[in-house]
Amino acid sequence: MRSCFTILLLFSAIVAVALASNEEDHQVISQVVEIHRLRPQTGSAGYTVPQLDCLSWRLAVETNNLQNWKLVPKECTNYVGHYMLGKQYRHDCEYVAKQAIEYAKSLKLSGDGMDVWVFDIDETTLSNSPYYARSDVAFGAIAYNATKFNEWTAEGKLPAIPSILGLYKIVLSLGIKPVFITGTRDNFKQVRIANLKKAGYTNWAALILKGENDSGSAVEFKSRKRTALVKAGYRIVGNIGDQWSDLIGKNVGARTFKLPDPMYYIG
Repeated sequence: MRSCFTILLLFSAIVAVALASNEEDHQVISQVVEIHRLRPQTGSAGYTVPQLDCLSWRLAVETNNLQNWKLVPKECTNYVGHYMLGKQYRHDCEYVAKQAIEYAKSLKLSGDGMDVWVFDIDETTLSNSPYYARSDVAFGAIAYNATKFNEWTAEGKLPAIPSILGLYKIVLSLGIKPVFITGTRDNFKQVRIANLKKAGYTNWAALILKGENDSGSAVEFKSRKRTALVKAGYRIVGNIGDQWSDLIGKNVGARTFKLPDPMYYIG
């Protein structure tokens, strides 16, 4: 029934074009046809996604309307893979960075060295895409394996996300001190330091990792660490991360910026 309706609609549009009396009518009706063609019928790169619109799923993830999810739907593996490795993910990060840079440049800073910008690490300053692209990870469609992920982290080969490296450099040039807060365990500290420096992040006011005594959710952990910064007299003028748990809770900062990440959820 639906396919018959679609065929009838297209046939009606074609007839209308044929009967149009002038060039302007042709243009208007042609636009109507194009609007209907924009209705999503497939997933990324033409992969059919029955009974699941992966674009809508990703929107729900990025807006935090979908919470506590564990895996990327198997039907969306190709969609997420093409998104993360394609131009759109890079463009999305670039747009977020552009807004953050414009905001940073608009700030009236005190000049006393106490203004800081909080950066997350994974999928914010550094990218785990080479790991998630592996067949045994499948962009988050296969259950998280802590042993494998820790082995990957220990290699210290994560590349920088270029647009966020650009934001970092602008922040430094403005006199704002970068602070890294990550849920990575403290035993990876030296690996993280080396990886950050190799990727181009060479200077920071603090690198805060998760210690043995740090418990609770990611929101609670990052809230505690930000609160400690504020109590020490720092002003958090900006905060950027890929997870909502980076950006909610206590002392989130004057303004937050969310980067896309449809591969995993940390609450």
